[in-house]
Amino acid sequence: MNYSVDQDPNRSLTFILYILYIVAIFSAGILAVIALVINYIKRDAVRGSIFESHFTWQIRTFWWYLIWNVIAFVPFLFLFFTGENATAFAGVALGASTFCVAVIVLSWVWIVYRAIKGIIRLNDNEPMYQ
Repeated sequence: MNYSVDQDPNRSLTFILYILYIVAIFSAGILAVIALVINYIKRDAVRGSIFESHFTWQIRTFWWYLIWNVIAFVPFLFLFFTGENATAFAGVALGASTFCVAVIVLSWVWIVYRAIKGIIRLNDNEPMYQ
């Protein structure tokens, strides 16, 4: 019996997880957390196949996405140091908001790029890492 990667149920799961990571942008990251949990639960089932590298890719994508989103909100901590100065508060709030939006938009673009790159490699039956 010939084994085909196209027939492997883990292929469909891997594809669905990529879609969850993309759609997570619109769910405040909840779907990304669900995808991450599935990645960790099913990791042993894909060990030794091309899907193992895709799972590693997805897991790393999640953790870097989380790190960048946490970094996006760090400037808001400076609001605590503005005291009762309304002008300083407004300036810091504007700067922090601008930084936050820019970093989050870039992280969205980055996670979509990583998911699309993974889907393309999955479609070509190739692992993420050589």
